[in-house]
Amino acid sequence: MSAVPAVGVRGIGVWTPAAPSWPALQALLAGIAPEPEMAPSARILAAGERRRAPLSVRLAVEVAAQAVQASGLAAATLPTVFASAYGDSTITDELARTLASAPTQVSPTRFTHSVLNAAAGHWSMAVGCHAASSAVCAGESTFAAGLLEATLQVVDSGHPLLFVASDIATIGALVDVAPAALSFACALVLAPASDPAPRLRLRTRSAIARESLPRQLQAAAWYKQNPCARSLTLLEALARGTPSRLRLALAPALTLDIEIEA
Repeated sequence: MSAVPAVGVRGIGVWTPAAPSWPALQALLAGIAPEPEMAPSARILAAGERRRAPLSVRLAVEVAAQAVQASGLAAATLPTVFASAYGDSTITDELARTLASAPTQVSPTRFTHSVLNAAAGHWSMAVGCHAASSAVCAGESTFAAGLLEATLQVVDSGHPLLFVASDIATIGALVDVAPAALSFACALVLAPASDPAPRLRLRTRSAIARESLPRQLQAAAWYKQNPCARSLTLLEALARGTPSRLRLALAPALTLDIEIEA
């Protein structure tokens, strides 16, 4: 596949307990320990919705709000791509246990939050967005697959788009099949290439090649603990603000090469 035309990064959002925002992650990458947070605030949700929303929704909505605020664009106008390797694994575990013991007691509300596009629905209602939304799931390659989908949509439409990648830490029996040791999410507002935003240029390559890993020790540890933390290679390069070339796994014999044009 030839290179995809470049897109600009207009805004970035990040949340993990030890780095609950993009400025916090930049500080951590620079060797400064930021103030941690126990849970994402997701203040863009109405108070009642925020109380009812599971962690998976609050996590995705929090980084989405951060990225859109940083972009200066109107949330209601942005199409979205939400990516998650495992969805809400806590609710999936709970539903499986209920089905095994008392199937008539399955909660319709909990079931609604178990679907992969639950966070997208909450976001759309919170910001009054009627634009198109896609949900992507690709296992360990979820971030790379979602980034490629989001970039292609921006190039095709010529319109900015919000891309969100998030997974919560897994518990219970799912730990063995859906391994995520920490909750991590990031969001990028992508737009047709324009200065002064950093630009990304993507290319898929049919090859078995080594992935690019984060250089900073904490980021490298997180990289292995959540599928969406694969984004840290890109986020670290964006924080440096210099031209870079990166490689992420997209499939067993397919890579996503990313060129950052600062």
